[in-house]
Amino acid sequence: MKYLALTLTAFTLLSACADKRPNVVLQTEMGPIEIEVYKDKAPISAADFLYYVDNGLYDNEGFYRVVRADNDPLEMGMSLIQGGRLDTLPLTSGIAHERTTQTGLSNITGTISIARDEPGSGSAAYFFINIGDNSFLDTGGTRNPDGEGYASFGRVISGMDVVRAIQNQEANGVSDNGVTEGQILTKPVRITRAYRK
Repeated sequence: MKYLALTLTAFTLLSACADKRPNVVLQTEMGPIEIEVYKDKAPISAADFLYYVDNGLYDNEGFYRVVRADNDPLEMGMSLIQGGRLDTLPLTSGIAHERTTQTGLSNITGTISIARDEPGSGSAAYFFINIGDNSFLDTGGTRNPDGEGYASFGRVISGMDVVRAIQNQEANGVSDNGVTEGQILTKPVRITRAYRK
């Protein structure tokens, strides 16, 4: 009985630790992307992302923007894909901005982050996956005048080949501002389903 109690306690502890970093699969038209979500390091951003996943709010949505060295107007070599809700409308309130100096995360290859305008206006309705070293998107980085950076909350653990394939799609879609000119996919890549693994 004592052995059983110890085994159950160990199992409970392992489950609690495992739950700190759940894995999410974004099943896209081009293949699956699996993401480890850092609830322990970036709890606010991670919780918002998981809300969208658990409530099916990414299903039949997709990736709509790609940034490469050849279409980065600031010529900083930024490289990423952006997705989430195709209407880009947040279905939750703006979340508190988690600085990378707080979380210890960085916008490097495979890291997933919250897109935003002003700090505190971000939402998991729109997120991006970094390709290459985009550390200028971290807190104190030079990409945005406010220097607040973009909140990272997880990383791709499988499917970077899919991420790169999405980035290489044709980007002649209509843009509503000069910053994203030449970055909007001609045809969005659909997320057919998002779910916890």
